[in-house]
Amino acid sequence: MIATSIRFVLSNLPAILLPLALIIAAIRRDRRSAAHRFLAWILLLPIGITGIWAAVFHIFLPHVAAADIGWQVSPFQYEVGVADLAFGVTACAAFWASLPFKAAAVLVSSIALLGDAVGHIRQMLVAGNFAPGNAGVPFWTDVIVPALAIVLLLLAAWRARDRFDR
Repeated sequence: MIATSIRFVLSNLPAILLPLALIIAAIRRDRRSAAHRFLAWILLLPIGITGIWAAVFHIFLPHVAAADIGWQVSPFQYEVGVADLAFGVTACAAFWASLPFKAAAVLVSSIALLGDAVGHIRQMLVAGNFAPGNAGVPFWTDVIVPALAIVLLLLAAWRARDRFDR
């Protein structure tokens, strides 16, 4: 039962971290606007921690990552892992940083994640790859999380500009 629970959490971590980020951001109020606060938690948990988590699997457990995605093990997994690590660490750092730093983290991670989503779609259409790591939780979070981060960034920037203009 413990092994099953651990596997469930690891297989669904991005989907678990997204609502967790939203709940924490709703509960923890501070001087920042709601959009800025929600953006910070989205950057930390479903983008940052998930990026680092994906990096660990691609770099150190490539057989596990490849099997989950429906791939063969490839030397390119190391490069994918390093890219995941780069935007994951940057997104975590953005949690404490200024709005312009957050904007850069959203830009880079959104390009990577939405690009991953396009790759997932191509694999589904061209190779019929509907493995859980290709057509499941990673695909949906690769679309939903960056879209939400972009909307929150725009709202936070609009709110910050509105405060500055007054």
